[in-house]
Amino acid sequence: MDRHSIDWNGPIPAVVTPFAEDRSIDEAAFAQNVENVLGSGAHGIVVAGCTGEFWSLADAERARLFRLATEVTGERGFVIAGISAIEVDRVVSLAREARAAGCDGALVLPPWFVQLNDDDITAHFTAVAKAVDLPLMVYNIPANAVNRIGPALASRLAGIETVVAIKESSGDWLNYYETFLAVQDRLRVFCGPSHLYGAQAALMGCDGVIDIFPNVWLGGCNRIFHAAKAGRLDEAFALQEQGFRLSRAFTAEAMSLYVATKHAMNVLGLPGGAVRPPFHPLTGHQAAFLEERMRELGLT
Repeated sequence: MDRHSIDWNGPIPAVVTPFAEDRSIDEAAFAQNVENVLGSGAHGIVVAGCTGEFWSLADAERARLFRLATEVTGERGFVIAGISAIEVDRVVSLAREARAAGCDGALVLPPWFVQLNDDDITAHFTAVAKAVDLPLMVYNIPANAVNRIGPALASRLAGIETVVAIKESSGDWLNYYETFLAVQDRLRVFCGPSHLYGAQAALMGCDGVIDIFPNVWLGGCNRIFHAAKAGRLDEAFALQEQGFRLSRAFTAEAMSLYVATKHAMNVLGLPGGAVRPPFHPLTGHQAAFLEERMRELGLT
């Protein structure tokens, strides 16, 4: 397998997992979120990724979300399942659940917390690839996952049979661009923080964008990508500026981007739902600050 074995492209929102007040998954709300992003022009979705708060989900809950996502999406787009875990046996088990659910591929982080060398990380991905015949997307987000995937390691991982794509979410343009140059002939390259430099990534030839903001800024990241690809640069960069300002607003005042996104969705009447520990709802001050920024930036 390689980039030519799949058709993943364009905007692929990472979908929020809404929780009820009793902390159970609100399946109807989740299904509505999938409908909302598909209706706004998404080509596919990522389920149970970082945006989906995978760290707070039991494996059985993730398996259920994989099935629900494929049922709701149908033939309208592709579904990429978040299967990351520290223990490789868990990753393999989740990969099998994703395949059984009909997912088109899986998003995989390197193991986190402990610092690993390139051999360790390569062995992790190789073990998953050998165990399950499912296209894999490598996920680089070292600010959260500790272990960085630089251009040389990305190129090495591209040689693993079922690795077909990479989501580059380092937030480091130099690492993104060097990785793109190193693997674009073998892997589909997706820009993670498209709200920060999605237009630039699209102009340089990325295959698509995967972001949290389509949950609350419906169609915004999609428009950045398509405007840049079509050469409508004034439009693309105006939208890029709005995305940048949204990112700053949603992470100010010690707010988590994930909690702020859910709060903003709820304000807009979208099914963000509650969060699970270790997260807690925004404070009154944080909520007031965010809602004022939302008004200033045209979300409300």
